Amino acid sequence: MKYPLASSSWDDKEIAAMMEVIHSDNYTMGKKVETYERNFAEFFGSKYAIMVNSGSSANLLAVASLFFRQHNGLKPGDEVIVPAVSWSTSFHPLQQYGLHCKFVDIDIETLNYNLEALRQAVSNKTKLILAVNLLGNPNDFDEINRIINGKNILLLEDNCESMGASYKGKMTGTFGIMGTFSSFFSHHISTMEGGMIVTDDEELFHILLSLRAHGWTRNLPGTNHVTGQKSDNSFEESYKFVLPGYNVRPGELHGAIGIEQLKKLPAFIKARRENANYFKELFYNHPDIIIQKEIEKSSWFGFSLIIKETAPFTRADIIKLFSSNEIECRPIVSGNFLKNPVLKYYDYSVAGKISNAELLDTNGLYIGNHPHEIKDLIRKTADIIPIGKII
Repeated sequence: MKYPLASSSWDDKEIAAMMEVIHSDNYTMGKKVETYERNFAEFFGSKYAIMVNSGSSANLLAVASLFFRQHNGLKPGDEVIVPAVSWSTSFHPLQQYGLHCKFVDIDIETLNYNLEALRQAVSNKTKLILAVNLLGNPNDFDEINRIINGKNILLLEDNCESMGASYKGKMTGTFGIMGTFSSFFSHHISTMEGGMIVTDDEELFHILLSLRAHGWTRNLPGTNHVTGQKSDNSFEESYKFVLPGYNVRPGELHGAIGIEQLKKLPAFIKARRENANYFKELFYNHPDIIIQKEIEKSSWFGFSLIIKETAPFTRADIIKLFSSNEIECRPIVSGNFLKNPVLKYYDYSVAGKISNAELLDTNGLYIGNHPHEIKDLIRKTADIIPIGKII
């Protein structure tokens, strides 16, 4: 039994949706994308949703939009607190817009912020906290909000690995001023490639609409927060550029698939949580391995395994064992991102010690979860790992 990291979640519904777009001969962003955005916003309880071509682009536009607000916009050099473990494009937009990244250690069990380290890292220079919900696990948003209460600090959520997770009845991705999502193949729903930004802020919504497509005014409503009032002359407005934007638009195929995938998301999350319950049952209190501790309701992107320093085997031993048994595994996201050579391009500092992220970096890996039942594969994984013995 091969245990892959991910598997397809498509069936005839997605095929039919794609064929409808093909027969329409309209492939560029249009009504299917609009419908998917509207459905997505409603599902997650947000006022606005903006689809883009990837979760990475969602992070890029979210950061960029904060520089173009009429009041209290970010500026180069502003301090942003980030966790030491996340995906590269959680961080790169911050570097690309000249922000100062202050890296903070993670909690070795939840894999999200070490909350005490976060509390100590906040300074009078801090303008933004990036909360990354890692591998499906929500952050402790009550505690984060207590930390920033009364301070002029924005909260931005990278929820690309955690679609469908919730914290005290509220969906993750909706706690910050904006939240970003990914619908890449291996994620909770798949639109081939795709990402989404949600927000309740109308000004940011309008900025995002312009930034998504060249920085032009064409997609803005007549009265908007970017230009005020658009001209009635559609010819003049068709190529009027007002912001230094991008072209990160999705296509109609992606929107059409998203409409069908979103309908299935509750069933996908249910299956992932049932798989996770079985995984936790088998690995709970394992003498040699630390597994992720759930904060509220995780959507369980995958299953992390961190080899304890006292274990009689190493991560390399486990990787070799998994490889010989056709169990795919990967590092836990970036590992300790501070060890990546790309940091030479960053303006950054480190708040305190980064010991937990370092342990994750040297001893951690993860295996996949799927939107359907995989108990046999989880059982297989548990059975081949010796307890308290040298491999």
